[in-house]
Amino acid sequence: MDKNIELDALLSSTYGGGMRLSTVNDDNPEVDFLHEIGSRMAAADPLHEVLAKVVEFTAALLKCDSCFVYVREGDQLVLRASKNPHPEVVDQLRIPAGQGITGWVAEHREAVAVPRKAYDDPRFRPFGELPEDRFEAFLSVPVLSRANLVGVINVQHRLPHTYTRRQIRLISTVGFLVGAEIEAARLESEVSQLARQLEARRSWSALKEFCSESWGLAKRTLTSPYSARVASGANP
Repeated sequence: MDKNIELDALLSSTYGGGMRLSTVNDDNPEVDFLHEIGSRMAAADPLHEVLAKVVEFTAALLKCDSCFVYVREGDQLVLRASKNPHPEVVDQLRIPAGQGITGWVAEHREAVAVPRKAYDDPRFRPFGELPEDRFEAFLSVPVLSRANLVGVINVQHRLPHTYTRRQIRLISTVGFLVGAEIEAARLESEVSQLARQLEARRSWSALKEFCSESWGLAKRTLTSPYSARVASGANP
């Protein structure tokens, strides 16, 4: 299928026919297409939906057999989206910085393109449970936000494939677009976590204050003259 026709179909299914490549500049449709992606991301969709669309767009642009999106969390990269269904590893697979090609890209913030036998690259590390471990071609691009690494996009082809400079720049552009979205989601998550911690501390302080007041009331009651007479068996 012609790539423009395939992208037209994806745009039509995604946006209800509201946009087609035939409506953009035919001299450079990918740039206009990426501009449209950025516009859609600005609509503040949930992060997992944005990442799913990134996978779809990347697969359509490069006609790849696999696409992974990793998001940085602390000193690890967590697999958050995949072109192929991998429910057993999505949101579970974690890669330490520096491990494998993906970890190397994260550590050095440089793209890596291996046209064939990626599994023989000295930086490659298999994960066992993924069939993509035996795919030939491998492209890994860092996702940056204000020079900070926030994730990695991996593209793989089952057969040997030479990634052109244009393709690498396209995926890098996708990374720039989604990087700010990932960073914003991370900051929002941190703010929400801090708010929950603050609320928990307030609840704990309120509980301690209540217990302290209750204990003080109990002590005053037990040490009152009335309580003493009752305890001694005297008439109140």
